[in-house]
Amino acid sequence: MTSPTVFVVDDDPSVRKSLSLLLNSAGYRVKTFVSAMAFLEWERRTLGPACLVLDVKIPGINGLDLQKELISRGYDIPIIFITGHGDILMSVQAMKKGAFDFLPKPFDDDQLLCAVKEALLKDSQACAARDEQKQIMRKLDSLTARESQILTYLITGLLNKQIGRELNISERTVKAHRKQVLGKLNVNSIAELVLLSVKAGVEPADISS
Repeated sequence: MTSPTVFVVDDDPSVRKSLSLLLNSAGYRVKTFVSAMAFLEWERRTLGPACLVLDVKIPGINGLDLQKELISRGYDIPIIFITGHGDILMSVQAMKKGAFDFLPKPFDDDQLLCAVKEALLKDSQACAARDEQKQIMRKLDSLTARESQILTYLITGLLNKQIGRELNISERTVKAHRKQVLGKLNVNSIAELVLLSVKAGVEPADISS
């Protein structure tokens, strides 16, 4: 299993060193950066869950600006902000934009480790959800155009003969397509098919007419 990775961005070398020692002792891989730009320029190839421990007051691009840039790039890593400047407004701004936590310096080691543990759990769950979504989309891509169409009718709850009338095809043909859809998507019931469709954002067919 890949060890979780904690990224640390802080311009203070003593802080980077102390955080590295603390996080390494807890079993985490640690990658430190002296600036936000250094973090942005680094080509991330991390496998497994990760989080970012980020100092707010860093030279150049500050912590809040780095948060904005990561959001704009679609990089939704959980961020734990740390700061020696107890600015309430800054904390509120960061949390509103999705920061995972905000710890004022000096903080307790256990407090940071607890925040990191929870942030990594959140990222692990998000990674699992993204992987599941990718698997579902690959399965959906394996369907033919007709099977994809049948899928949208199956999740409306219509019976096979009703779907046949809607599409002007025989009930036997609907049954054959239904078997293919369930098989390719590896589900055993319409209830499972509906759940998978919801996760994938598949809209039911419009049968209002």
